Amino acid sequence: WSARISATHGKPQNVLMISAHWEDEPVSVSATRGGVPLVYDFWGFPQKYYEVTYDAPGAPELASSVERLLAADGETVRRDESRGLDHGAYVPLVEMFPEADVPVLQLSLPTLDPQRLTDLGRRLAPLRDEGTLIIGSGFTTHNLRWFNPATGPDVAPPSASSEFDHWAAETMDAGDLDSLLDFEHRAPAARVAHPRTEHWAPLYVALGAADASGSIDTKVTVEGFWYGLSKRSWQLN
Repeated sequence: WSARISATHGKPQNVLMISAHWEDEPVSVSATRGGVPLVYDFWGFPQKYYEVTYDAPGAPELASSVERLLAADGETVRRDESRGLDHGAYVPLVEMFPEADVPVLQLSLPTLDPQRLTDLGRRLAPLRDEGTLIIGSGFTTHNLRWFNPATGPDVAPPSASSEFDHWAAETMDAGDLDSLLDFEHRAPAARVAHPRTEHWAPLYVALGAADASGSIDTKVTVEGFWYGLSKRSWQLN
């Protein structure tokens, strides 16, 4: 996965990370300096998961660029210099850039509204031309009632999970943004696959940034299920 991304795009100048695990309005950005502790925002897991470290450089220049782009529409960006990366941010980064040598800035979800998040992504699209990799980190399906450690990670997914995953795969492949924005009404089992929208929402920021170029070109980078949850992930060009 990480090798494929590197082969296609090389190492980015920096990463703008939007994780399902940080909702904050107004739009906020994480610490712009290195050394801020990670946010272990999960409970009941083995101790080794609370000992993961990922000391990526801060990205103050990227924070300034985000502020500049959003200020054009009169939006203020709040800096939270005490906020470290949460597990929705550092877990994929550990795999993608294990040397922790790419500056990272995390951006909050100021809303769960698909249209507003897509518009936010469009406003941030110029960052891509400056070498920024914009990542939306969540799950294609996320109902924790399905998560049962006793079953093992390779358990067959519930029908609601597989149906939503199939719909997402086809709709993303078609670049059907209207259907994606109206997923609650058009996707099968939408509110079973996502009792809340937060793990689906980061995708919209990435979609908006990609759509600003005039089209959405997708490539599946990860697929399959983990404890019944769809891991399907896309690279947007």
